[in-house]
Amino acid sequence: MSSKLVVEVLDASDLLPKDGQGSPNPFVQVNFDDQRQRTQTKPKDLNPYWNEKLVFTSRWCLCPLSESEASVQRCPLEKHGLFSHIKGDIALKIYAVHDGNYYPPPTRPPNAASIKTEGTPLQEINSKKLEKDFMAGEKKTKKKKEKEARTFHSIGTAPSGTPAPAHPPPMSSGFGLETHLMKEKAPRVEARTNYAQAGPPTVMHMQIPKPNPEFVLVETRPPVAALMRYRAGDKTASTYDLVEQMHYLYVNVVKARDLPAMDVSGSLDPYVEVKLGNYKGRTKHLEKNQNPVWNQIFAFSKDRLQANLLEVTVKDKDIVKDDFVGRLLIDLSEVPLRVPPDSPLAPQWYKLEDRKGDKINKGEIMLAVWMGTQADESFPEAWHSDAHDIGQTNLANTRSKVYFSPKLYYLRVHVIEAQDLFPSEKGRAPDVYVKVQLGNQIRVTKPSPMRTINPIWNEEFMFVASEPFEDFIIVTVEDRVGPGKDEIMGRVILPVRDVPSRREIAKLPEPRWFSLFKPSLAEEGEKKKEKFSSKILLCLCLDTGYHVLDESTHFSSDLQPSSKFLRKERIGILELGIISARNLLPMKSKDGRTTDPYCVAKYGNKWVRTRTLIDNLHPRWNEQYTWDVHDPCTVITIGVFDNFHINGSKEDVRDQRIGKVRIRLSTLETDRIYTHYYPLLLLQPSGLKKHGEIQLALRFTCTAWVNMVTQYGKPLLPKMHYLQPISVRHIDWLRHQAMLIVAARLARAEPPLRRETVEYMLDVDYHMWSLRRSKANFGRIMKLLTGVAAVCQWFNDICTWRNPVTTCLVHVLFLILVCYPELILPTIFLYLFVIGLWNYRCRPRHPPHMDIRLSHADKVHPDELDEEFDTFPTTRPADIVRMRYDRLRSVQAEYRQWWGIWLAKGKELKQF
Repeated sequence: MSSKLVVEVLDASDLLPKDGQGSPNPFVQVNFDDQRQRTQTKPKDLNPYWNEKLVFTSRWCLCPLSESEASVQRCPLEKHGLFSHIKGDIALKIYAVHDGNYYPPPTRPPNAASIKTEGTPLQEINSKKLEKDFMAGEKKTKKKKEKEARTFHSIGTAPSGTPAPAHPPPMSSGFGLETHLMKEKAPRVEARTNYAQAGPPTVMHMQIPKPNPEFVLVETRPPVAALMRYRAGDKTASTYDLVEQMHYLYVNVVKARDLPAMDVSGSLDPYVEVKLGNYKGRTKHLEKNQNPVWNQIFAFSKDRLQANLLEVTVKDKDIVKDDFVGRLLIDLSEVPLRVPPDSPLAPQWYKLEDRKGDKINKGEIMLAVWMGTQADESFPEAWHSDAHDIGQTNLANTRSKVYFSPKLYYLRVHVIEAQDLFPSEKGRAPDVYVKVQLGNQIRVTKPSPMRTINPIWNEEFMFVASEPFEDFIIVTVEDRVGPGKDEIMGRVILPVRDVPSRREIAKLPEPRWFSLFKPSLAEEGEKKKEKFSSKILLCLCLDTGYHVLDESTHFSSDLQPSSKFLRKERIGILELGIISARNLLPMKSKDGRTTDPYCVAKYGNKWVRTRTLIDNLHPRWNEQYTWDVHDPCTVITIGVFDNFHINGSKEDVRDQRIGKVRIRLSTLETDRIYTHYYPLLLLQPSGLKKHGEIQLALRFTCTAWVNMVTQYGKPLLPKMHYLQPISVRHIDWLRHQAMLIVAARLARAEPPLRRETVEYMLDVDYHMWSLRRSKANFGRIMKLLTGVAAVCQWFNDICTWRNPVTTCLVHVLFLILVCYPELILPTIFLYLFVIGLWNYRCRPRHPPHMDIRLSHADKVHPDELDEEFDTFPTTRPADIVRMRYDRLRSVQAEYRQWWGIWLAKGKELKQF
């Protein structure tokens, strides 16, 4: 029986230019069992797409038996020599097509007699005999075939849910698959998925398990100006040197004059239609205006130009059919090129023509047409051709914008006492408490321990206030008359702008007495004063020495205090290039669409949002942004979302999360450009899922080395956090309130940065309980203590003379230091210097990314995920909640056991 091996060549990415002009001409050549086939050549393409199927004849193939069972495998291109320059990877899909369902019985390999395949999956193997058999097989193979370098990739079996065939085909001869890309040959690497059952000639060694390549970073080399170092001589690309240049045809429709009337009534409702090939954009129509002004810009991507003529048509809006007023044809070969910092192109008046091309008597239009890049100042506000099916009302939701968070402060309110209160019932001792409200933040004191008309509370609260100080502090004194019944005894309303500020730990402002008014008179304040009123003693101040946390401390992007006089100086500049994304999952498959992705990046108080690319699984944004850096121990966050507000959706519809990337600046080398594909991972109730990859380019430039080095010797947060610390419980409450203020303020922008986006970027649910996080944190602690345990074990081995040579050397060193104590410090510094050199040699070359094994995201139990995503209070039955508490007790017992082991080791160490 014969079968067919199908190799589906999908695409390649991040190829290295080979023609000296910044782009290769790639094709793929596949060799299998003395059969050779190749794909078409893609001229001048660094990210080619083939989607071609190559079919080979084979006797037996251990690979998926259908196209639906096969998965896409991204294989990195390997170097064929020490000095070869190979970059990129290739996506393959390999599966077999059999003529029937019959599987012949297995034939025993000639050299498999010494290997037992029964019992346990892995048996002890005589490595020397395997090596001899392997070398003998190599010599026979070299005599029969030509000497050529090949890459043998093991083809994955069917998924775990697919049953394996009852009789596997023979494995004595094996098979290899050779893939050539750009005529580069890779070194020979052989690997087998079944170690125990494979014959000796193919068994080499057991491989150490590696992290899932689906969740690791992929280094890239995009054709950006910063990496190419202006080899083409185009230094105009330096403005956007971390992204690829994208050229656009810009059309600025300014206004028109003296347009002819088209209706019987002598009126005209004009609008302009700009058409280039199949792409068509239109301005708003203006009612009854023969001299309209539009001031609207259209941008057509140069990669998608489908015509040589640009058609600008003026039409009259009508109920049945729009009337033709006039048009203008512009040859694209005559369009000038404009590159910033050139001044904007001056618009010109053009005579309108009829359908035959003759000039009409009345009607002129003012236009400006030029070729530019995404660095043009008109780019953010322009109508883009990829959003041609979006209406004018929803067009603003697709544009790129820059936002700034409001400036936040901590407001301290100290409620001390009150005097001369008037209870509603004379003769009854009032049960008084105070309620303080700022916006949506409400805090309540405890009832006064003394039931009197002069109560004392002496309680302090913290609130979050934001500029501009438009809110009011509402202090209400209430009397608890009965169960569920409270009576207002007085109220005072204070503007936040009148509250004094405090920078350092200086003395608090002096408390002030404020008059309490009845609710009807509280709003009038001092306009209508009573002859006699109750009083309350308050101490108010804005603590500007704190940093108001609106994100988790572990991933904070800003550690500056609120006061501008206490802020640190700038130490550098962070540049981010959002280049592209690939292999995004379709989020709107039910609506017949794919995904409308956009990116949001946050660092400090500056937020950026890229434009939305409509219906695109492989978007290319190529937008670049910069931030000032004041502290290297900060994190930049980049999130990808699917826009659900581009087709007139309801306001309650939420933009869907695709993934998020965090990069810590202290892990970046200065002046180095990092270009990688970062996996977009999202933890869902069903488990960890990859939604695609995003390509980013980063560069951190240090402008003040001395200031940056001194930052590492200072505490992370401002001084006030350590001199007058705020409890963790209050910090979490204040962080949630700060997040609500930031989300509400950014939602009022145009286009709005919606609340679900802000919450995801700021990790609003980070304080919620998670058994997975607790296990991960415990694992980090144990990993940290492993070094201490290793030192203790080494000291114990020296004391017990387990290694006599090491023990003697340590004693000799100890005697030298005792005799020459002046060598103690030089020895310590020399040791630290050598260790530093060794660690610097082994330093990581890539920015750290999410470690799914360290965070326990790869092996988390489904019920633990269900508990992590459960609401508060819970919606699960009582037996499930009881089971969770029992599991928590067992985890606590396990932790106690570990700590007991550590304490026992500590006691053993004390004996020496």
